[in-house]
Amino acid sequence: MDENPRSLVIGAVVLGVVVVLVGGFLLFRDKGATVTVTSIPNDLTLTVDGQPVNANGELKVKSGTHKLTGERRGFQTYSTTFRVGGGDELQVKMYLYANSAEGREWARNNPEQERELEAEAGRQYDRTQQRLKEKYPILQRLPYIGPGYEVNYTSSKSDPKNPEAISVTVDTWTADGKEKALEWIREDGSDPAALDIVYTTTSTR
Repeated sequence: MDENPRSLVIGAVVLGVVVVLVGGFLLFRDKGATVTVTSIPNDLTLTVDGQPVNANGELKVKSGTHKLTGERRGFQTYSTTFRVGGGDELQVKMYLYANSAEGREWARNNPEQERELEAEAGRQYDRTQQRLKEKYPILQRLPYIGPGYEVNYTSSKSDPKNPEAISVTVDTWTADGKEKALEWIREDGSDPAALDIVYTTTSTR
């Protein structure tokens, strides 16, 4: 008779542990995330981590980092990575740009989508320019021509694949032009050592 109550207590404890474990699993398991994709061209091939998915609409993905790739004949292939947590909702635009005669022909036959592509390109350019100005305050005053020098900028020579990196160009045509240009850069509040500066010399101006 003594063993029965003891067995009941042990059984209740074990059952309680199982309930807690199952409840914890249900509470903390990955709920996944929702990604809404808009694609242009709307018939491109879209993959998430190498697996084909619908080019437009909602996708359900697990929490973590994923690679989204869009491709279509006649257009430049584009890939992007994104990270989501459980319950997140993310909107992604997968816009490809024509890089051949076939792609340009598609653009002529689909003017509404082409206009949206052009509008998105403009928005991306504006966003990139704003981030560049925040990263490189000196851009607010370029180009600048001083006595014996001109300071301007171009795409990065040290990191050419990075659209949000620049090289500052210093063109001089007097013996002290370089030093005066560096002095102006420092007075402008920038540190020359922190900039990727490309120097050129012009014989006359």
